[in-house]
Amino acid sequence: MSTETTASVSTHILDTSVGKPAEGVAISLSARTGLDGEWAALGGSATDADGRCKDLPALPEGTTHVRLDFETETYFSTKHRSEKQAAEAQQDAPRVRDSGAFFPEVTITFAVNPGEHYHVPLLLNPFGYSVYRGS
Repeated sequence: MSTETTASVSTHILDTSVGKPAEGVAISLSARTGLDGEWAALGGSATDADGRCKDLPALPEGTTHVRLDFETETYFSTKHRSEKQAAEAQQDAPRVRDSGAFFPEVTITFAVNPGEHYHVPLLLNPFGYSVYRGS
């Protein structure tokens, strides 16, 4: 597959509530050709210890739009369950909230051009997120 006729995508996630990479967030990738095209699920992966997802599937030739789906609820519920257990082990520790994320999933859809690389970082916390086109 020629990189001149296809776009490529990468992402990473920073948990801004703790200032660290978000490890273990499942991400799925879909693509379509044209505004009226059907979304095709291409597969997915999960973030590593550095919050990076280095093995997303390649985009098919002719892709014009990409969708990244981040499963944030599992990440936050697992993370906060661990924090709660650690806090309960310490008598004077502050209480950790029981709920997971306000946004159980984050979906980012963006347009792509053939031959370009798109790095889309997600800055995440339990009550908000932001995303931008990185380099």
